[in-house]
Amino acid sequence: VQLQASGGGLVQAGGSLTLSCAASGTTSVIAAMGWFRQVPGGPRELVATFTRNDQVDYVHSVKGRFAISRNKPEATVYLQMNNLKPEDTAMYYCHAFDWTPPLDYWGQGTQVTVSS
Repeated sequence: VQLQASGGGLVQAGGSLTLSCAASGTTSVIAAMGWFRQVPGGPRELVATFTRNDQVDYVHSVKGRFAISRNKPEATVYLQMNNLKPEDTAMYYCHAFDWTPPLDYWGQGTQVTVSS
C-alpha cells in the first residue's frame, strides 16, 4: 500500500486547509485510515481516523474544528481543518493500518504551518 498526501501549506490563525490522502496498491487490506501529526522532537500523535469498525476518532484538541471524511471505494481520506491555531503547526502524515499481519503504512508527510 502506498499513500500520497497533499494539501498542506501556510495559513493564518483562524484559516482553513484541507488535506487529502490517496491510497494505491492492495487497498483492500486497509482496515483503518486517517491522519497523524508530529512536531520536531515530539511524538507522532493521532489527529483523526476511521477505525476498523468505521467509527471516527479525533484527538480532543481538534474536536469541533477538524472533520475527517473519505471516499471508501477510492481509498481516499480527507481532513478538513477549520479555525486553525498555531499549535496545529506540524507535519501531517497519512496513515493506514492492515490487521493481518499488523502493518502500518505511512505517507510522506505534508507540512501545515499556522501563523499567529
